[in-house]
Amino acid sequence: MKQSIAEIQKEIIADFSDLNDWEEKFQYLIEIGEALPPYPEDKRTAEHLVPGCQSKVWVAPKVDDGVLNFYADSDTALTKGLIAILIRVFSGQKPEDIAKASMEFLNTLGLSKFLSISRRNGLSSMVQILKGYALKN
Repeated sequence: MKQSIAEIQKEIIADFSDLNDWEEKFQYLIEIGEALPPYPEDKRTAEHLVPGCQSKVWVAPKVDDGVLNFYADSDTALTKGLIAILIRVFSGQKPEDIAKASMEFLNTLGLSKFLSISRRNGLSSMVQILKGYALKN
């Protein structure tokens, strides 16, 4: 059975809580990003760039049988890890569930304490883009 967004978020919180310090958490973010599937080169366009990110972040949606799946990439390892977490949460979910999903789990992870203002703004932009795709579908 498919996991709900809330269940996936709880898993991510548990994964991060097993790590002792922020150096380990950042390393884990980088590893998550490295595990993203390859991003389609034909989607590496300005249309798919996430505005408001210090780094370049591309996101492309794909609708399959009423659920949204996302492809993503970034030109920096840490940002790629951040978008990978969001992709893990939202891919394979119904658009209406994505649109109404709480993002409180990001606060629970405590990332905002350790991300620069520009990275926090970029993370917010990534969430807005993913939820925006959900609203369109």
